[in-house]
Amino acid sequence: MTFWIVISLITLATAGLLSLVLIRGRDSGGPAAAYDLAVYRQQLRDVDKDLARGVLQESDAERIRTEISRRILTADAQMRAAAEGKAQPKTASSIMAALVVVGVSGAVYGLYSTLGAPGYSDLGLQQRIAAAAERAANRPSQAEAEADLPPSPPREVEPGYAELVQQLRDTANARKDDAQGQALLAQHEGNLGNFSAAAQAKANYIRIMSGDVEARDFGELAELQIMAAGGYVSPEAEDALRTALTLDRYDGGARYYWGLMMAQIGRPDIAYEVWSETLAMGPANAPWVTAITAQIEDIAFRAGVDYTPIKPGSAPVPGRDPAISGPSDADIAAAQDMSAEDRAAMIRGMVEGLSDRLATTGGTPQEWAQLIGALSVLQETDRARAIYAEAQKVFADTPDALAPITAAAQSAGLTE
Repeated sequence: MTFWIVISLITLATAGLLSLVLIRGRDSGGPAAAYDLAVYRQQLRDVDKDLARGVLQESDAERIRTEISRRILTADAQMRAAAEGKAQPKTASSIMAALVVVGVSGAVYGLYSTLGAPGYSDLGLQQRIAAAAERAANRPSQAEAEADLPPSPPREVEPGYAELVQQLRDTANARKDDAQGQALLAQHEGNLGNFSAAAQAKANYIRIMSGDVEARDFGELAELQIMAAGGYVSPEAEDALRTALTLDRYDGGARYYWGLMMAQIGRPDIAYEVWSETLAMGPANAPWVTAITAQIEDIAFRAGVDYTPIKPGSAPVPGRDPAISGPSDADIAAAQDMSAEDRAAMIRGMVEGLSDRLATTGGTPQEWAQLIGALSVLQETDRARAIYAEAQKVFADTPDALAPITAAAQSAGLTE
């Protein structure tokens, strides 16, 4: 209600100022003829002075007076006409002023009704997060997104290439369990711009390989699905990205598309966090670095972050950062000179850091196995068992990834 009161007062004040201009009809200054009349009268006085000094003869002075007098009469007539026509009709002005008030108020209301959101209250942080979660849960599927796209024109290819791809399709359809054939089909369908067919072939390849795949395969599947949907990250593409990042949390392409998805569902804060970390990891010539660099400033603005350019490759390389991969050779050497208490404190600090990171951003199966083994050494069996149960949920869709985790759990005596 307060919003409408304020907007109404502003609108009425603006319309009222416009109406005053119409009603009062202020004069912007005297007519030009008034200035001319003053000049002509001064010229008459100058003629008399020149005649008295002998500069003019009487006949010339009379002729000049006559001409100036004629001009004075013309200017005087112009002044009277301007004075008579300056008054505005009060009735017409009042009607026009009322129309201005009604017109301005109606235009403002109509424009806000079309472009604004009447009755929509301000959203706090928790409400925006909830709205983003709801948007993510109810967004269109991959099939719906592809169906909404207009058909794209076929790509121009070398003569005969399309026929070769058709032969590959026929062969792949006849040999549905040929993983190599599906991989080739995904590659060449993508070359032709048939991203939906390429994504299907890539999914077939992953199915045939029965888990003997890498994070890159799931990242490629997600990318093909996203391209088939015109840049939209569908729930199906999200699943593929999640698996890719579970297998390799440093997959740059998957991280780029994960950030893009977060931006699309209304979480630019998470998108900026993911992209800034990915950009810092580099390498500078990676395609995802180029894509992130082109968009991250806008994402930072949407996230309310004062953006400072990030140099690609400025972060520690994954695999050499102790917080990521465990103690370095220098840490191990230093630990030899520590007391038992200090050594235990260092190990516990590394374990807690690994545990926090796996709980928030995930990690590789080897890192989950490492955490289970470390907790077992620290004799935190209950906690190790809880981590093992969580890992089984995380890698439920990739049974092969559970092999090192199960081995670590067996070594720790967590399985029967």
